[in-house]
Amino acid sequence: MANRPAGSARNNAMTAEHTWQTQHNSEVPCHMAQNRAFIFDMDGTLIDSERVWIEAIHDALRARGVPVAFAEVERLEYGRSWQDIYTDVKARWPNAYADRQAMEAVTEKRYNEITAARDIRIPGSIALLRRLVDAGRVVSIVSGSTRRRICEFIDQSGLQDAIGHFVGCEDYHRGKPAPDCFLLGAERLGVEPARCVVFEDATAGVRAAKAAGMFCVALRRPECPPQVFKDADLILPDLSLFAEEQLDLLSELQSQTEPACQCCQSHHQQIQERP
Repeated sequence: MANRPAGSARNNAMTAEHTWQTQHNSEVPCHMAQNRAFIFDMDGTLIDSERVWIEAIHDALRARGVPVAFAEVERLEYGRSWQDIYTDVKARWPNAYADRQAMEAVTEKRYNEITAARDIRIPGSIALLRRLVDAGRVVSIVSGSTRRRICEFIDQSGLQDAIGHFVGCEDYHRGKPAPDCFLLGAERLGVEPARCVVFEDATAGVRAAKAAGMFCVALRRPECPPQVFKDADLILPDLSLFAEEQLDLLSELQSQTEPACQCCQSHHQQIQERP
């Protein structure tokens, strides 16, 4: 989901985010700003929250007597903004929820119940993030989730000293596929968009990254609904397969007039064929 239900989260977001930003969002050192920046989407990329949101929405609709199949909710939810989801729900099942806030409240309550009993971090993605941090790279999170949820993820993952800057849904008006969120992320890091590498899992996110003029690595997990990644520079089934050397190779290939998608497919095949 590109923008997550805010509900009561918005009321607490400013306090949580202020505490975090005061402690951690210092200026980026000049020598770091000259390097590449690595920007991670959160939902569906770092944590398997997309499927939890699908489950939560499915349960919220079933609780109101809507006989909807899980696969139908997958198509309704994955990679889309909460506003778009609620608009479709209201059009198809007008009596399910009186307003968006009522559905948000039930959905978020169910989401919290599920995640309290389940570790939803995606191992390969977390491994890459930690590897980049350990190598001294500039790493950030740009998400459609609230700042409060981003803070929770950072704290739970022990990344308080590694991620100094992040962007949540309260920070911008136009959601993905508009490039606003990624451009804001680059601005806060002090890095030119062309020096940013974005990790995304959804069609809208890939389009947003490319519209921002950034290199984009798409995560295509076989258990997730199909996404359109023709604009991505590189497609991987697991982000732990990513290596920085791939950036230079792909940049060189793309400068030789080959379409980006062909480069992606060719290099993706090389990665998969590695022992």
